Amino acid sequence: MTNFYRDNKDMLFHMKNMDIKRIIDLKENDFKKNPNDKNNTPEAPQDYADALDNYDRVLEIVGDICGNYIAPRAPQVDLEGATFKDGKVTYAKGTAEAIERLKKADLFGFTIPREYGGLNMPKIVYSMAIEMVSRADASLMNIFGLQDIADTIFKFGSEEQKENYLPRFCTGEVMGSMALTEPDAGSDLQAAMLKAYQDDAGQWRLNGVKRFITNGLAEISLVMARSEDGSTDGRGISLFVYEREANMMIRRIEHKLGIHGSPTCELQFNHAPAELLGRRKFGLIKYTMSLMNGARLGIAAQSLGIAEAAYAEADNYARKRIQFKSVIFKFAPVYEMLTDMRVTLEGMRTLLYETSRIVDIKEGLEEKGEKHPELAQDLKTETSRYTKLAGLYTPIAKYFNTEWGNKICYDALQIHGGVGYTTEFNIERHCRDVRITNIYEGTTQLQVVAAIGGITSGLIFERLNEYESMHQIDSLEKTFQQIKEMRNTLELAVAIVKKADSAEVLDFQAGRLVNMTSDIIVSYLLCIDALKSDRKKKVAEIFISKAITRVKANFEFIERKDYTIIENHKNILNEHD
Repeated sequence: MTNFYRDNKDMLFHMKNMDIKRIIDLKENDFKKNPNDKNNTPEAPQDYADALDNYDRVLEIVGDICGNYIAPRAPQVDLEGATFKDGKVTYAKGTAEAIERLKKADLFGFTIPREYGGLNMPKIVYSMAIEMVSRADASLMNIFGLQDIADTIFKFGSEEQKENYLPRFCTGEVMGSMALTEPDAGSDLQAAMLKAYQDDAGQWRLNGVKRFITNGLAEISLVMARSEDGSTDGRGISLFVYEREANMMIRRIEHKLGIHGSPTCELQFNHAPAELLGRRKFGLIKYTMSLMNGARLGIAAQSLGIAEAAYAEADNYARKRIQFKSVIFKFAPVYEMLTDMRVTLEGMRTLLYETSRIVDIKEGLEEKGEKHPELAQDLKTETSRYTKLAGLYTPIAKYFNTEWGNKICYDALQIHGGVGYTTEFNIERHCRDVRITNIYEGTTQLQVVAAIGGITSGLIFERLNEYESMHQIDSLEKTFQQIKEMRNTLELAVAIVKKADSAEVLDFQAGRLVNMTSDIIVSYLLCIDALKSDRKKKVAEIFISKAITRVKANFEFIERKDYTIIENHKNILNEHD
């Protein structure tokens, strides 16, 4: 019997050691028993220890289902895939069975308040669940992880919409999808042109095509549409709740490299009825951005889960495969790769959980301010700070986890040698599945655009100051000096780029600055973990020994102010002209 929660010692380390008291207090309203608060159900925890125990029990259930039910079915799900016939999409048999098992375990209302039938779990616990589901079957995460649809309705919907949709999401009666992308509007969401209009009776209707829609067969979709005639930018876009009926047709599903169990659909809306979510013209600039940030956090967890599965396959293979009369696990080139993979996985995890924690506090403060308007002004400064931190950490988590997740899977296949390239082993599936993670929900390059402002504004250095003041990192001496050196190097790099006073130079160097920043954040977080474990000290030392080299290399390129590519790329790329 394999439990993906109990067998993951690093996940258990974080559950034991991370401080989430603030998150729990916000989630549980400081455990005050207000008779008017519908969230105070009999299942509500009585105190902090009770809440932690509740999280532990739920994660154990998720881990058991993932290890013993979902993972064994994943290879067949990959072979069978979702199918499309006569306008109908059908899940693979194993996918449908896994969904039913998750429904029976009441795991489809993870973050939704209890008053609507949800579990009222914080994002950090949800991230752990997504990680385990992704480790078991990456394609299933694209269904399980779309609970963000319900979360968005809870945040921005009317009370009537909440009462109508949320209980059904929580029981698993309905699944969700987010219909954002169009044939001519991929990453550039403000170019979306699907039309939303009101008919003579005042009913909103949708007309147009959406493409690359994950789980597009879902009963409930959040559809981004242009509601303002004559508009061409994001201010003319609203967000709509659409419940599946006859006026929407699925035209096809995509045939993809990986995540075969997750149907990716093309949808044709033919004057389909829908409900406006929130206010007109806020669809992209507020609601979709909130939805996308949640999705990016989910993909950071997904890539971690896939990489964890790939590492386990490589480690197991290396300990059994004999070459030159010895298991290859003992060869330095192999154990170095495995060590780097394991250390990076732990860096990915600590970054994911820190980002989730920031988002939890941000959303908890926002919700508290809405419930208690008399406290809104007092909470304003702190809410603003955590909103900015979430805006920085969310793209960095997706950037770091998906790029390194791809490398871990690539290296895991390399350790397998030739057999890794065959369908005989699971590793080739993990390599195919992980490849999408640094593409969808915003490519790596878009994460750089999203994160760079928090770096050049100095927000990152304020956060690093907080880490140093809140934790005794300086007690690690040599390691602390190394991360200070990296931090100083980043400060110099930012100064050089800003001094150039050129938007083109900033765009050109932004990827290097974000790369340096992500390495430094993870180094700080691993040092904080190291204060609680001798083993983690060794993890931090190994990660930093490689990170400091990467940071120096990026800085040296920036310091040289070598803009040869900016000056000459047109001559190279347009040679055929």
